[in-house]
Amino acid sequence: MNAELTFKSGLKDVVPTLFGYIGVGLAMGIVANTSHLSVLAVLIMSLVVYAGSAQFIIISMLLAGSPVSAIILSTFLINSRMILMSMSIAQYFKKASLLDNVALGSLLTDETFALSMNKLNQTKQTLAPRWLHGANLLAYAIWAVATVIGDVLGQLITDPNQFGLDFAVVGMFIGLLYLQIITDRSKSLQTQLLVVLFVAILMTILMRFFPGNIALLIATLLGCGFGMVVTPK
Repeated sequence: MNAELTFKSGLKDVVPTLFGYIGVGLAMGIVANTSHLSVLAVLIMSLVVYAGSAQFIIISMLLAGSPVSAIILSTFLINSRMILMSMSIAQYFKKASLLDNVALGSLLTDETFALSMNKLNQTKQTLAPRWLHGANLLAYAIWAVATVIGDVLGQLITDPNQFGLDFAVVGMFIGLLYLQIITDRSKSLQTQLLVVLFVAILMTILMRFFPGNIALLIATLLGCGFGMVVTPK
């Protein structure tokens, strides 16, 4: 990763994260196939919903016969963290057009958000719409293709976990966290590790009382506050 902020560099920078999209996308497609969803249904869901965890939940709720209102509410809660991410990254696109901001926000994911935070360390805290468009669009396309392929392969694979596909996103985020820590010179290593430890402990506690996505949202907010407190002025 370098300081270049072109569309082409966005395509290049997002490539290491694509393995996560591919792994989870294949798993999602396989699960969708075992749930009797057609290739067309999986493609439309991936293009419209474009959220891995939410798509798994939608499939299970459809099979359970849940009402549409419950599915919509569950999807909103699962992806509510994206509100925080979008607000955080919006400050770097104040001069961009409304259309650019809508497009960037619509295709922003956990991975491209984390990628953007790492990129800021290389560009003196600046981002360009064309760079993030490149990263977002390639990730979007790969996700859709991976889920469709997974649906097709679902006829042959009954348990995606035996291939470790369920660990793909976890492994990818460990890598992104490592890159963030070693490239961010604005904060000391001790401060960053302290925040990571705080959030990890907090998540462990919150998971005992709240659903995973709610716990993640609370831990994120409290983690941000803790980071502000411990960061030297």
